[in-house]
Formats: sequence, C-alpha cells, structure tokens
Amino acid sequence: MTQSRVLYRSLAAAPRTAVGGDGVYLFDQEGRRYLDACCGVVVSSLGHNHRRVIEAIKRQAEALAYVHAGATREELAQFLTERSPGLTHAYFLSGGSEIVELCLKTAYQYHVEQGRPERRHFIARRQNYHGSTIGTLTVSGNVQRRSIFEPILGPAYFVSPCYAYRDQRPGESEREYGRRLARELEARILEIGPDRVAAFIAETVVGSTAGALPPVDGYFKEIRAVCDRYGVLLILDEVMAGMGRTGYHYACLEDGVTPDILAVGKGLAAGYQPLSAMLVGPQVHAAISSGSGILRNGQTFVNHPLACATALEVQRTIVEENLLENVRRRGRQLRARLEEVFAGHPHVGDVRGRGLFNAVEFVLDRATKEPLDPDSGFAARIRAAAIEQGLMVYPMSGTIDGRRGDHVMIAPPFICTEEEIELIVSRFAAAVGAVFPQVKREGGLLMVGGSGQ
Repeated sequence: MTQSRVLYRSLAAAPRTAVGGDGVYLFDQEGRRYLDACCGVVVSSLGHNHRRVIEAIKRQAEALAYVHAGATREELAQFLTERSPGLTHAYFLSGGSEIVELCLKTAYQYHVEQGRPERRHFIARRQNYHGSTIGTLTVSGNVQRRSIFEPILGPAYFVSPCYAYRDQRPGESEREYGRRLARELEARILEIGPDRVAAFIAETVVGSTAGALPPVDGYFKEIRAVCDRYGVLLILDEVMAGMGRTGYHYACLEDGVTPDILAVGKGLAAGYQPLSAMLVGPQVHAAISSGSGILRNGQTFVNHPLACATALEVQRTIVEENLLENVRRRGRQLRARLEEVFAGHPHVGDVRGRGLFNAVEFVLDRATKEPLDPDSGFAARIRAAAIEQGLMVYPMSGTIDGRRGDHVMIAPPFICTEEEIELIVSRFAAAVGAVFPQVKREGGLLMVGGSGQ
C-alpha cells in the first residue's frame, strides 16, 4: 500500500476506511459490516445510501450546481424558520465552525448597529465546544482543543456548564440548580459590566466535549431571563444537537426558550452535503435592516444551491416519514436498555441524553463518581472493542474538565428500528465487557492494561 498523501488529524495512523454504506450500516475495504451507532460525528441522521435524498441531489445538480446565491435557499429558509421557536431569517454556510463564527459576528454587529460598539465581550460555558476557528475556539471551553492555541485566542469569559450528574448539590432541586447557574451568569455579566457584554453562547445539549449533556428543567428559561435583564443576546449552538437529533427540529423547543441567534449544521443535510445555518430572530434582523442594511459577511459558498436543495429534501423526509417520533421512541428505548444493562455496574456512572443523542459516562467508582485515570485511554479502548463487535461509537476523554473523565456517545440514524437498538446495546455491552477485564488497580487508580499503553 502506498503512503497516504492525506493529512489526517492524527499523523501517527490513518483511520479505518469506509467504502460503502446502506441504511444504518457501513462497509470497509475488507467487506466487514459495521452498525453505525454514532453517524460519524453525529451527522448521518438518515443513514447511508438514502435514495430519496440522492435523487434530489441529482435533480439539483442537473439544473444548477453553483451560483453565489441559489433559489433553493428561499425554500429551505422558509422550511426552517416556520418550525423554529420564533426565528425569522436564515443564512447558509458550509460548516459548524464558520456558522458559529458568523453568529458571534452578527451578535456584535447587532449592538454596533444600535450604537453600542462597547458591547464586544462574550460569555460562554466551560466544557462547551463551538468550533475550531480562532474566533469560535476563543469561546470554546474545551481545554484539549484550545491547548497550544491559547496564546493567540481572544478574550472571553466562562461560567459553569449545566452538569447535573456532577454539580447538582444533594437536596438541590433541578429548578434550584438552574437558578444557581443563572445567578452565576448574572454575577459574571455584572463583573464585566452590563453595557460591555454582547452575548452568552451555549450548546443547548452539550455534544462531544461533555457527552450528550442535557440541561435541567427550567435552566434555559432562567438564563433567558438574565440575558433579557441586561440586554445580552442569547446564542444557542445546536450544530450537533439540532435538526431532529433530540426528537425536535430544534433542541431548544423542548426547553421552551427562544434564542436571539441559533446555529445548526451536521444533520441539516445529513452528511449528503456540507451545510450549516444561522437563524436570527426579528429583533436582530430589524436592527441590521433598519441600520446599515448589510450583513457584514461574505463567503464563496454562501447559500450553496446544491447543498440547500439536499438539506431541504432531508428535512422534508424527516417530517413526511414522521422520523421525529421515531427518534423520541427509539431514544427512550435506548436509554432504558442502557440503564437496564448497566444497572449496578461499578464503572458506569451516568446514562444520559435526549432523543437519539446519548452518552454513557464511565467512572472509577460509581458511588464517589471518581473518574478513571486520565492517561488510560479508556474511551478509545471501548471504541476499539466496539469495532471488533461490528459497532461504531463516538468516544471522548476529558469529560469533566478537559483532562479527567471518559464517555462514549451513541447517536444512531433516525431510521433505526427497535431491533437495531437492541443490537446496538448488545454489541456495546459486549465491548464494555471486553475492556473491563483488562482493567486493573495501580496506586488507587483504575488503569487499562495491555500493550500500547
């Protein structure tokens, strides 16, 4: 085999290569079949080789592949805004990082248009991730991904994530916990200066950094009230959690809250095309349209007609085939079965998520919630064992603070069946069982044994 010319994220080894897929399955170059229980990086919501979507791509490609702003953007924008929590206009780019970058720019432009250029500071949450550009990395509370870039990142302020499993106090209700976090945000706004804060940004359901971490009941309503009190915009990042992944078109619909600006991506076109979207509310749109009348952004692939047509067909499919209901039903089944299978397991701390967006957090001790040794590579070992079982999952380490903690995400396609959920749980349990016999105690820590340590 010739040496690869592709620059992979890990330069030490090339990833396993998929050469085909059908439904919820992927196939590698050796003909092995894998149940795709993570949709890549939570992208392939309709699975693989979906004929309806493929035919829509062909039709659009034959009509018009590219102009700077294609007509399909209008239909897609109408479709998305009509199902949103009161957002009125949409703008389409290619990836999640660039769309969140635009959200930050638009929030600042909103204040500038109203004569408040001093509102240039952003508040974000620790253990939330918003992208890999310099701007989005600045507001990402992910220590691993900030790492060597810290010296060139701009200023940002951080508050606690909504992480009930670890941070909700004994005897504290969800409402009390949510109010406590809202008070922390308020204190940070007052510390910076209420007239200097542009926006607060958060993942509605935290994705890979903390593992399908949902907010407690009432949290975002408390956050919304604080933002309104001080004229701070609320930006919700649903690049991973949106577009039906939680069982709703937008994850924030379940929380009963309307952001000023919202970002979606990944599942928007279900991986058949790269596409992301920024949605804004009437207040933001009015400020810009009645001010300069120009959104200060220009990119080559804005509102790409082929990508927009693909996304429109994906979203219509989700509605017409009632897949949101299937996401909710299969999600309840998945969490219930994981909780049942791992009930009392000494090293499974938490099973959590919404819809088909779920994670299992692993611990050294179930009672104390002490994490595994951060140098053990435990989550990656689970992934390797799952591959041997013919299952693709999404492992991450650094769940708690960017270094400590391990979780594995399970986020299968919206089309999965009851039988396929059972198969996912069975194979995942087998993978966990294959790894834990290799685990041993050394100096009070739980270490993964074997070669390659």
